[in-house]
Amino acid sequence: MDRFWLARYPPGVPHDINPGEIASLKALIEGACERYADRIAYRSMGKSISYRELERASRAFGAWLTQRAGLKRGDRIAIMLPNLLQYPVAMFGALRAGLVVVNTNPLYTPAELEHQLKDSGAVAIVVLENFAATLEQALPDTGVRFVIVTGVGDLLAPLKGALVNLVLRHVHKKVPRWLIPGARSLRAVLKEGAPLALPALELGHSDLAFLQYTGGTTGVAKGAMLSHGNMVANVLQSRAWFQQVALDRVTFICALPLYHIFSLTANCLLFASLGGLGVLIANPRDFKGFVRELRHVPPMFFMGVNTLFNALMHTPGFTEIDFSRLVATVAGGMALQGVVAERWKQLTGCTVTQGWGLTEASPVGCCNPLVGADAQFNGSIGLPLPSTDLSIRDDTGNELATGVVGEICLRGPQIMSGYWQRPDETAKVMLPGGWLRTGDIGRIDERGFVFIEDRKKDMIIVSGFKVYPNEIEDVLARCPGVLEVAAVAQPDEHSGEVVALFVVRKDPALSEQALRDYARQNLTAYKRPHAIYFRDELPKTNVGKILRRSLREQLASAAGARPGGGAADSVGSAA
Repeated sequence: MDRFWLARYPPGVPHDINPGEIASLKALIEGACERYADRIAYRSMGKSISYRELERASRAFGAWLTQRAGLKRGDRIAIMLPNLLQYPVAMFGALRAGLVVVNTNPLYTPAELEHQLKDSGAVAIVVLENFAATLEQALPDTGVRFVIVTGVGDLLAPLKGALVNLVLRHVHKKVPRWLIPGARSLRAVLKEGAPLALPALELGHSDLAFLQYTGGTTGVAKGAMLSHGNMVANVLQSRAWFQQVALDRVTFICALPLYHIFSLTANCLLFASLGGLGVLIANPRDFKGFVRELRHVPPMFFMGVNTLFNALMHTPGFTEIDFSRLVATVAGGMALQGVVAERWKQLTGCTVTQGWGLTEASPVGCCNPLVGADAQFNGSIGLPLPSTDLSIRDDTGNELATGVVGEICLRGPQIMSGYWQRPDETAKVMLPGGWLRTGDIGRIDERGFVFIEDRKKDMIIVSGFKVYPNEIEDVLARCPGVLEVAAVAQPDEHSGEVVALFVVRKDPALSEQALRDYARQNLTAYKRPHAIYFRDELPKTNVGKILRRSLREQLASAAGARPGGGAADSVGSAA
């Protein structure tokens, strides 16, 4: 196909990458630990570990999994951790042992966690003790045989780590009581694994590396099968693109959770391959603490989402951070607002470069230039990365002309092989020739810059996380007293979008609080309804399908009718 966008590539960026340059993620990890042994790999809560120490700890973990737990190549292990030193140790160790990593959101409810563990067939899990009570509820009907638990302070300096754990457990009460018979501590596992040998293992591009769960374009949680080849390719594509700026001894900020595909590839794996120093932010919502950390370790490379950048800039002390070494800021996960991009540039002196991708693409598909005349906020998601083909197509799969709006489709070595044990769902998104339907609606201009216009489905993006109305409706429809329910996106200045719920009561006594309590028990926080509107009936098509678009239009009309914006009373009763 005509890759006309190549003409806009910044000088030095290759048109294609060689995926065979790195045999597997195991080779990437072990090569980085050998080349950069004396460099600091990660910093967390004042504790730093070198690549040599990371190699030793991950080797011990992998050795324990294979020698003591008896796990075999291809077995699935879930990792349910925030951004702590424990995450790269566990993830690198599991990959070196030939296991498949199932990244798991620590904020999952028991029902959500149970589904993921059962669907993936996970036989082991590493979990932060703060979430062990959730795991305890989810475990009984799963195939998990090995539970490894860690505390926040476990890999910090002994005295500080003990103090951190003590405060979290007994002062702040952040660790609910739990009891999981046979659970092992990560510290004990690492100690037992240290003298053991990690069996020699050759992995290739076709070996599965991650089951990364996503709603895809249909809303049903599925595991995107991302191979070592997919992930290696996207690391090499990203590295080729970001070589526009100096990447030697980069200090990068890991605020986005590493269990999220954007941060996993663009932060953890990309910069490990370069010997970078990753500053792990365990709780990015603690913006005061976040700013203090940035004052200690001035950033050189910063990836985040619109809401994160916006909140940081409104935090006291942000203007005192040394941004003189900041060479690149990349936004992804959700649309970057122009006002946020302008203010970031004003306060830091660095342009925010917007990129785009999706789990099924490992994830990066497009990014804007970091240098030159095109390195400015233009509302686009940028140009397709090296070795990536992009096409705008209609509903039947036919390619559309430049400037015409249709579904964005991608092809390249970073595209998943399919959804785990879901050939029917895979068939819905894969077109002949290896093309992936992304579910995003957009256009490509004559220069090759791609613009997102809308979403094909009705997904809601809350602070960069995808929320699917089908899931929300399925859960809340089970709440006693509900007759009908519909979930749609409502604009929000803090999160970009929030979930708005429209409800037809079956029981007139059904209250807002009852709905909120039910949601709290069954949905992760960002999926819970922010606004609840009661209705006598919901708009439907002549075959009975609820018209979500009509509900969104009502919200938009009501917001426009009010001087301050937001949902107006004319929308209906807003609980």
